[in-house]
Amino acid sequence: MEEVTLTQFLIICPLVFLAGLVDAIAGGGGLISLPGYLIAGIPPHVALGTNKFSSTLGTSIATFRLAKNGFIPLKLGLLAAACAVVGSNLGARLVLTMNPAIVEKVMIYSLPIIAFYVLRNKSLGQQADEEPAPERRQYMLTVVLALCIGTYDGFYGPGTGTFLLLALSSLAGLGLRTSSGVTKAANLASNIGALVVFLLHGKVYFPLAIAGAICNILGNYIGAGLVLHNAAKFVRPVMMVVLVLLFCKLASGM
Repeated sequence: MEEVTLTQFLIICPLVFLAGLVDAIAGGGGLISLPGYLIAGIPPHVALGTNKFSSTLGTSIATFRLAKNGFIPLKLGLLAAACAVVGSNLGARLVLTMNPAIVEKVMIYSLPIIAFYVLRNKSLGQQADEEPAPERRQYMLTVVLALCIGTYDGFYGPGTGTFLLLALSSLAGLGLRTSSGVTKAANLASNIGALVVFLLHGKVYFPLAIAGAICNILGNYIGAGLVLHNAAKFVRPVMMVVLVLLFCKLASGM
């Protein structure tokens, strides 16, 4: 790798912190962190691997805090994690077979679309627990959703947490806290599954990855605390900031 510059740290660290904050509250932190690495001039495959390194460590903090406070049902969380890690490993191997130029174009043109989809759902997982699905359906949906979204996470990633959060809350009728817990368990597992593949292929810039991880951990810790204090009302404004950042990135002519 070429020498890492101070400018790259100044671009990446604040964005990765904000990504951790958003990710802990409602998922979708990759909508901020991945563009951050790309803006800093990191090649696409390496941006994916380096981002996955920092997000994995940050997500682990939020997952632990949510688990400690009883927001992750053990059986459902473990099932989601197992399916997500299988899917993400497959997705990461698939993206590494693609031409970097194609991967970069996919990133640039899909990020605004993903952000729009995330923001158009006004509830962002705030459904109440009034009509939960039968337990058997919850488990079946968890298997399918975690596997599919885990594959997407390994292949690309932005919006993963939000997609799974929305799917679990709307299809399984889980409340925000329970959905957040299961989503975080699956997201951590999918991050680990993909990270192993990127590490084995040398697609991680460790100086940026370590700095990003520290910032992401701090953001996730603070964000997890906001979830514990019913901070759903803050989700949409934060995600609006994400969308603005994405369009600023595209306008910069990357």
